[in-house]
Amino acid sequence: MGLPAGWVTGTGELSRAAQLHLLGNSVVTRQAAHAINLLLPDGIPPHAHRM
Repeated sequence: MGLPAGWVTGTGELSRAAQLHLLGNSVVTRQAAHAINLLLPDGIPPHAHRM
């Protein structure tokens, strides 16, 4: 999914079911970054940043 090794599985505190649940509900990082770059080639406009 483009995440660092152990991002979810290296916690040692989550059951396998919980790990799969988290990964199943996540956005695929590389696809999300690609979509943002396609939709906003100049980046996120300054007025859109939240404080």
